[in-house]
Amino acid sequence: MNYNFDEMNDRLGTYCTQWDYIEDRFGEKDLLPFSISDTDFKIPKPISDKIQEVAKHEIYGYTRWNHHDFKSSITGFFKRRFDTDMEEDWVLYSPSVMYSVSLLIRLLSEPKDKVVTFNPMYDSFFTVIEDNDRILVSHDLKHENGSFAIDFEELEEQLEDASLFLLCSPHNPCGRIWSDEELRMLISLCRKHGVKIISDEIHMDIQIGKRRHTPILKYLDEYDQLYLASSCSKTLNVPGLIGSYVILPDKTIRDRFLFQTRKKDFLNSVSIFGMYATMVGYTKCDDYIDQMVEYLRENMRIVEAFIAKELPDLSFQAPDATYLAWIDARRVPFTSEQMQDALVHVGKVAIMKGETYGENGEKYLRMNCGCPKEKLIDGLQRLKKAMDFLYSKGTMR
Repeated sequence: MNYNFDEMNDRLGTYCTQWDYIEDRFGEKDLLPFSISDTDFKIPKPISDKIQEVAKHEIYGYTRWNHHDFKSSITGFFKRRFDTDMEEDWVLYSPSVMYSVSLLIRLLSEPKDKVVTFNPMYDSFFTVIEDNDRILVSHDLKHENGSFAIDFEELEEQLEDASLFLLCSPHNPCGRIWSDEELRMLISLCRKHGVKIISDEIHMDIQIGKRRHTPILKYLDEYDQLYLASSCSKTLNVPGLIGSYVILPDKTIRDRFLFQTRKKDFLNSVSIFGMYATMVGYTKCDDYIDQMVEYLRENMRIVEAFIAKELPDLSFQAPDATYLAWIDARRVPFTSEQMQDALVHVGKVAIMKGETYGENGEKYLRMNCGCPKEKLIDGLQRLKKAMDFLYSKGTMR
């Protein structure tokens, strides 16, 4: 099936976080949004067809997820797309990836334990650590060759008295796919110091560059304290249907995870639409994924070319993964606050400031490119309008 990712879809009036509630993040209405990371693309037709079929049944009763059809769709997808073997018993349902991360933090560590994560980082990683009464240990990634790299010498010092490492793989916001060498080094250091690894792999399908993603569980023979959380929601644009999963090889942790979800949080019944989205998405939608990734690859080329030609004080190179453009504005002679003020009030465009993702993201911009080219080009022109205003004034009003 051929999909039309150029189609402009009006999302206003749908209670959409990115469009209808943009004022919550930027203080202004009627901005062109490139903020929260969902896409403006329609979902794959096999999922849409299945949802309509289920809806027509008109009975939406309590629904089980713990069956072969759900779990094998996930293990089969990992085998087919990433050549990674997993047992069906390892797969558990969860309502969201961040719910899984939060619960795993509580299951795998104690209050006041140290949890290490990278900086810059998806901002909820910082809060999920601190709000669970753990001590955040922030590892500043090194600015290197237009991207970010791990300082393994410093990282080992931070791991010496930590309990957990919280990994985002591929990385949000900078879009790195961690190499085999990096993952093996990270796992080796964590094994040496008895640090468990939770890996959020929700961006795993959006592989833009030449480097290929490797699931953390590919390395189980090297270390058995590895825990993976993911979802099809980012790739297939179905977060509103509710549903994700964890893959937990450790039976003790699986049992404790299930006890919490069933006996304490009472998450016994799955979202029927989210369950079908996962099963259909992971068995019948490879063509959608491949076509969307190619479309996003071209979007990133457009951003690269536009910035190189029109905004030479900015710097950008396409990421290994994700549909998030992590734009370096450190050479721009204005503060982040001045840039944001111009973007919002002059460009009428909503692009996330890098400091949202930690102080190591200062003077960066995170722009969601999961959208039709028409919207993307409009957004880039608005970015240029805002920057031209700043340069014309020298300083902000």
